Amino acid sequence: MKSKILNQGPERTIALIFEKGDDVVSLLEQYARDHALSASRFSAIGALRGAVLGYFDWELKAYERIPVDEQVEVLSLNGDIALDGDEPKVHAHAVLGRRDGSTVGGHLLQATVQPTLEVLLIESPGYLRKTCNRESGLALIDVDA
Repeated sequence: MKSKILNQGPERTIALIFEKGDDVVSLLEQYARDHALSASRFSAIGALRGAVLGYFDWELKAYERIPVDEQVEVLSLNGDIALDGDEPKVHAHAVLGRRDGSTVGGHLLQATVQPTLEVLLIESPGYLRKTCNRESGLALIDVDA
């Protein structure tokens, strides 16, 4: 993955260019750790050779895994990076386009780039924290934390 700062502020804009074989979620979280990002949002387009999406089952309080074992276009990838405790955590949703024009979407659990993914990341001057929501069992952004 390559990066370039496009704008310094008050909200910093960073271009992240992922390359073939890059794992999207782990590299985003690593970049956030390495650059002390605590409150960011991002959007992206590109293509993947495969992904695992998730659908949150409210009754089970767990994600049902949706494997996508094919080359797909990233039609929409939007998310945020917030602190979960002291660690940055990616929360992203994706809509992926298949060869026949159909789509599949959900919470992005894992994705492998092929050939590229172009991410525009906006870092806010404040920070966001996630806290565990007792009802859902999910770490959700808590603006009062």
